[in-house]
Amino acid sequence: MASLSMAPVNIFKHGADEEKAETARLSSFIGAIAIGDLVKSTLGPKGMDKILLGGGKGAAVTVTNDGATILKAIGVDNPAAKVLVDMSKVQDDEVGDGTTSVTVLAAELLREAELLIAKKIHPQTIISGWRKATQTAREALREAAVDHSNDPARFQEDLLNISRTTLSSKLLTHHKDHFAQLAVKAVMRLKGSGNLEAIHVIKKLGGSLTDSYLDEGFLLDKKIGVNQPKRLENVNILIANTGMDTDKIKIFGSRVRVDSTAKVAEIELAEKEKMKEKVDRILKHGINCFINRQLIYNYPEQLFAQAGVMAIEHADFAGVERLALVTGGEITSTFDHPELVKLGHCKLIEEVMIGEDLLIHFSGVKMGEACTIVLRGATQQILDEAERSLHDALCVLAQTVKEPRTVYGGGCSEMLMAKVVTDLASRTPGKEAVAMESFAKALRMLPTIIADNAGYDSADLVAQLRAAHQENKTTFGLNMYEGTVGNMAELGITESFQVKRQVLLSASEAAEMILRVDNIIKAAPRKRVPDHHPC
Repeated sequence: MASLSMAPVNIFKHGADEEKAETARLSSFIGAIAIGDLVKSTLGPKGMDKILLGGGKGAAVTVTNDGATILKAIGVDNPAAKVLVDMSKVQDDEVGDGTTSVTVLAAELLREAELLIAKKIHPQTIISGWRKATQTAREALREAAVDHSNDPARFQEDLLNISRTTLSSKLLTHHKDHFAQLAVKAVMRLKGSGNLEAIHVIKKLGGSLTDSYLDEGFLLDKKIGVNQPKRLENVNILIANTGMDTDKIKIFGSRVRVDSTAKVAEIELAEKEKMKEKVDRILKHGINCFINRQLIYNYPEQLFAQAGVMAIEHADFAGVERLALVTGGEITSTFDHPELVKLGHCKLIEEVMIGEDLLIHFSGVKMGEACTIVLRGATQQILDEAERSLHDALCVLAQTVKEPRTVYGGGCSEMLMAKVVTDLASRTPGKEAVAMESFAKALRMLPTIIADNAGYDSADLVAQLRAAHQENKTTFGLNMYEGTVGNMAELGITESFQVKRQVLLSASEAAEMILRVDNIIKAAPRKRVPDHHPC
């Protein structure tokens, strides 16, 4: 009887898999650390790029050093690695930057946890120590933050510095002054609303990155219809999402029998009349510009031309949504009640030439903060990476306008937090102190990796930086252009407080969550049942 009860009982379905205790924890650590190691080399102003090659025929090539883009593109099977990938996506959505930092910090915390677990320290003890360390680090970061929002000139300088710091680790680093000015101008036009939808980015091949510019208006990459006015002033715009292609017979699932081709012509004529009536209803709105999300066929286009109305077709969904936002109109699908329809307005619509392409330029739009950034570059990959870099800078600036506090970059904030955590550990009795020490060590790994990626002697630089912080030189960080320790306040290496705080909290929460795991249960794969009744 005793031997029977000792036999292992499998409670899972056939094919399900279970990893227990040490194996599960080791599997989680290995997966998370591997993800950290993957993006580690892209960290800092001298970080390297990755080439991502899509699968299948005509695979897309992406060259990037953006942590979120790299992690989104790779297929991950390890559950702990998936947690870090999701965390990186949240960081990207929440504050726009710090995606690599947050992944690397979480991975370094787990690397330290692995050593502590090997020393037989319980995960809950480690978590308890980490929580106290996170709280202390957060308070130190809050105290170190500077707020210049009351002084417009200094705040503008802060925004430019943040923009330069964000772009210095991207492809645009060599033109960071030019793009920092572009990004700050675009965000300042938003007048604190933080609505990045009003900033439209258009990518046009040709020229060089320095030919990129900010246009104070709205550009639409579409064509104006044939024989229609190419320039309009004081424009009333109707923005629609409706089918304008019913000049063809569209009767599906039914049969129409006719005894002569004349009857077919009658049906076509009825369709034409229906279309003419629809165009007349649209024209009753008192408009001189009609923009449709769907196609506009030749017959309605001709009717609009006769009425002297500019018609723009196939303005894709994002274009229509953004146009409605910036011109103050609403997207309409039915046209029976013109008095209920909200039209868009702008002072001037004209065609402009960028490179070899004609675009439609809307100026004097209702939403004065709307603008377009036109990016130029030699290859599509450069343009895509420039757009990603600029998007990060715009997101961080929009966050900084809402939360104006700033902290110093270049590993300064991490060393500052590591110092207070080490001080706390020296005053804490028991095993929690060891966990706090490991937290401080993980924080110090970020400046170490930044120095390693630049090809400098990280051990020497980080030791110098640590000594500087011990002497209360709290604004000191790594100067990666000269390979020395420098004053970040003088060098203007500034980062958003919001980004740094989010990195600290997200990384510690994710690492804590993975550390709690002591069992991984995989569901049984779904069996493919052969189909005996093919259609």
